[in-house]
Amino acid sequence: MPHPQPDSAPPAGTADAEPAAPGSGTRSDDPLTTAGRNPDEHRAGHPRPQRAVAASGRTAAEPSRAAAGAPPAPTDAAAGAAVPPADLLDAPGSWPPVPTAAGLFRLVPVGLPGDLPLLTGWMNDPVVAAFWELAGPERVTEAHVRPQLDGDGRSAPFLGVLDGVPMSYWELYRADLDPLARHCRVRPHDTGVHLLVGGAAHRGRGLGTLLLRTVADLVLAQRPRCTRVLAEPDVRNAPSLAAFLGAGFRRSAEVELPGKRAALMVRDREPRHAF
Repeated sequence: MPHPQPDSAPPAGTADAEPAAPGSGTRSDDPLTTAGRNPDEHRAGHPRPQRAVAASGRTAAEPSRAAAGAPPAPTDAAAGAAVPPADLLDAPGSWPPVPTAAGLFRLVPVGLPGDLPLLTGWMNDPVVAAFWELAGPERVTEAHVRPQLDGDGRSAPFLGVLDGVPMSYWELYRADLDPLARHCRVRPHDTGVHLLVGGAAHRGRGLGTLLLRTVADLVLAQRPRCTRVLAEPDVRNAPSLAAFLGAGFRRSAEVELPGKRAALMVRDREPRHAF
């Protein structure tokens, strides 16, 4: 999923996630197959190609951060020092496995090129491709994943491994550093989540809801500075909304994003009534 250049998000700020001024932004994420994002946005601090073309890949990339004169990497406001990549998300690759009703689940960092065939197969599944729009040869998937691996750590890709079997793909990202922050007010260290359940055998069993709750719990347990986990499914996607609600998210607001109206879903560290 695309993520912003270091200068693309406004300062984090208000007490809750609310709509901001209209404009360009991100697309929704289905909890079972995850939607792709607007192709004009950036991901992981690297330029994203402007639009998808035939299976051969993407169009030419935008200028680099250096060429655009972008500011330095994010800093810790208290210390005034540059934040190492692992610190932006508190090193999710080191988080412990979690027992669930479906088995032992853990997030394992994606490795390239080793995981590329598996991920490419998932991206070419028609159910997944309808949302992610990354069907095609391995280079298409690699062009999406590698910038996150090589980026500044604001977005990180993982395999969701259940009882030793890779069965889902996840992206955790700093929502306060993401293009989403252009369209709603966010707090420092708000964490966004995208996922897809890769194999058809794992779909339709309630795993989307179960694992959304598991990962949200894990984020809040391992990121003490994070008070909320965010997502933005399409308001028309009733199964997606139901899965988020079942996982303990609340429907905070609606925001206009390119091509759809999104429901801003919020999982709070401290339970509260929706408004």
